[in-house]
Amino acid sequence: MEKYLVLYRSKMTMGEQMAGSTPEDMKAGMDAWMAWGAGAGDALVDWGVPTMPTSQDDPGPAGWIGGYSILQADDLASVQAILADHPHNQMGTIEILQMLEMPGA
Repeated sequence: MEKYLVLYRSKMTMGEQMAGSTPEDMKAGMDAWMAWGAGAGDALVDWGVPTMPTSQDDPGPAGWIGGYSILQADDLASVQAILADHPHNQMGTIEILQMLEMPGA
């Protein structure tokens, strides 16, 4: 199985998103993430955590990285299928990077 780093990008930082959310919005968001995680099953190696930029430099057209996860699957198509109904698709974009073995390890 291959491992993939999944980056959750958005035009707003995670801090801005959380500051603008009601407790009900936050619960609904977490419920959606938990439902997705349950569906991902063993492919979800690491939920990851929300992230916050350390500078206010313009992130460019790709947007801020608001968090990450690590998935494992046989191939990229399988990862894309797992992410097809991910709740982050409603608020931003998802970038997938294949994790390679460390050379010489």
